Amino acid sequence: MRPLDETETTVVFEKLFKFVGNNLKKIVENPSDEGPESTPGSYCFRLQKNRVYYVSEALVKRATNISRKNLVSFGTCIGKYTHAGSFHLTIMSLNILAANAKHKVWLKPTSEMSFLYGNHVLKGGLGRITDSIVPGDGVVVFSMSDVPLGFGIAAKSTQDCRKLDPNGIVVLHQADIGEYLRDEDDL
Repeated sequence: MRPLDETETTVVFEKLFKFVGNNLKKIVENPSDEGPESTPGSYCFRLQKNRVYYVSEALVKRATNISRKNLVSFGTCIGKYTHAGSFHLTIMSLNILAANAKHKVWLKPTSEMSFLYGNHVLKGGLGRITDSIVPGDGVVVFSMSDVPLGFGIAAKSTQDCRKLDPNGIVVLHQADIGEYLRDEDDL
């Protein structure tokens, strides 16, 4: 477990900024009530075995008592570095992304299951969409009852979605809560 270096921090923040925009400041400065201290601490990012964790500083202090070899996980795993060195957000970061999302998409109940099986979001399954989305933006996908289902990358802008045919792809799938069942051995 170690702090992220400057290049790793830049890569992680760029990926998070794609989804939360200026709300990234809220994530970094989020106060933590964990630990025995009466004053609230803060959260930080730590790297352990090529995975990036969002963890309170009080928990980091306690985790130093455990050897790196025996430490499996701590805090919220927000993503991991691949062998090629690129950074991918994992489904476990969904709660952080959903609370601070800049762009949102709501699905009709008929297309929720399709998304949870790993398929892209089609125009026919789109319930609502926030304004000012451009292609390439990070989008958090919700059900119509505001339950976060996953996240992806916008394939079309908000204006293009209005004149798109029902089978056109609106959001490219990246992660969904169905991965908890499909990939439970790897998480």
